[in-house]
Amino acid sequence: MSAQGNLKIWHDHFKDKNGTTLRDQVADDAVFHSPVVHTPQSGKALVVAYLSAADQVLANDSFRYVREIVDDGANMAMLEFELELDGVHVNGVDIISWNDAGKIQDFKVMVRPLKAINKVWEEMGKMLETMKG
Repeated sequence: MSAQGNLKIWHDHFKDKNGTTLRDQVADDAVFHSPVVHTPQSGKALVVAYLSAADQVLANDSFRYVREIVDDGANMAMLEFELELDGVHVNGVDIISWNDAGKIQDFKVMVRPLKAINKVWEEMGKMLETMKG
């Protein structure tokens, strides 16, 4: 499937927040690159955990994708997003690569400005702790 087709599946998940759909989209050997965790997080379980936590923390009513750059040849996309999180403006990008089977292989998130990174780190930490317990 093309990056455009894979991206539609991602957007459908994001609208519905369906955990099963998310798990189905992630490759077993996927890697997640967090804006606040030093090392890449490898494996389907960790990638799904981070993306699920992001669904809970970041995907509030103010969240919106504002720009997309899609490369069907490389089967990847860059999505710029914006949101407000407890009064802090957050601007960032998701860089997503899919494997030949249409599964998310690599997911990198970058966030700005520093105040937003600190807020995301704080809120994501709380959510991941809650998910562990």
